[in-house]
Amino acid sequence: MLCPKCHEPLEDADELYICCAGASVAWRCTQCAKVSEGFAFPYGLCPHCGGQLEARGAHRIEGSAAFAGVRTAFEIELGGQAFYQRAAVESTDPELRDLFSRFAAMEEEHMATLSRRYHTTVPGAAPGFQIDRAAIYAGIKNRPEDPANLFRIAIALEQRAADFFTRHAAGAAPGSAEQQLYRELAAEEREHAATLTTEYERQRAGKPGLM
Repeated sequence: MLCPKCHEPLEDADELYICCAGASVAWRCTQCAKVSEGFAFPYGLCPHCGGQLEARGAHRIEGSAAFAGVRTAFEIELGGQAFYQRAAVESTDPELRDLFSRFAAMEEEHMATLSRRYHTTVPGAAPGFQIDRAAIYAGIKNRPEDPANLFRIAIALEQRAADFFTRHAAGAAPGSAEQQLYRELAAEEREHAATLTTEYERQRAGKPGLM
C-alpha cells in the first residue's frame, strides 16, 4: 500500500502513520531575526547565530510601507546581481571572475527565496549595468586597477542595505508586521555582508574561498 500523500510504500498498512512530506517550515530566529527554511535544524537553534527558533506562521503584510520594503529588497538584490555579473566580466583574475559569478548566482537564489517568502514574481535582470554606478551608491571610489576594490564595493553595498533595513525596523511600530519584515530583511543583508567579508579576508590571505 502507498501513502496517499507522498506515494511511498507503507511498512504496515494496518498501523497508524505520519507523513511529513512537503512539510517544510519557515523559522525565525528570536535573536537575529534571520529566517531559515527547512523541516528541522540541529537542536532547534538558528544555524546562523545559535538563537532560539520560532515557527514563522503565514501572515499578510499590507500597506505601502511594507510593499516598499519588499520592493527595496528586490531592488538591492537586482543591483547586487548586476554588479557581480559585471564584476565577473571585467575582472582579469580567473579566481575573482569565478567567485563573482558564484556571487551573482547567490543573489539569484536570494531573489527566489524572497519571491517564495513574500509571494511575488522575481524581476528580470537589468542589462548594461556599470560598475561606477554601484561604486557611487556604495560611497567607494571605483579603481579598476585594484581587483580587491570590487570586494570593498560589494561589502559596502550589502552593509548599506543592512543599515537601511535596520533603521526602518527601528522606526516601525514595535511588534508590527512592518518591523518584523524589516528585521528579517536586515538579517539577510547582514549575512550577505558577513559572507563577503569572510571571502575578502581569505582572498587577501591567499587562502581558497569558502564558496
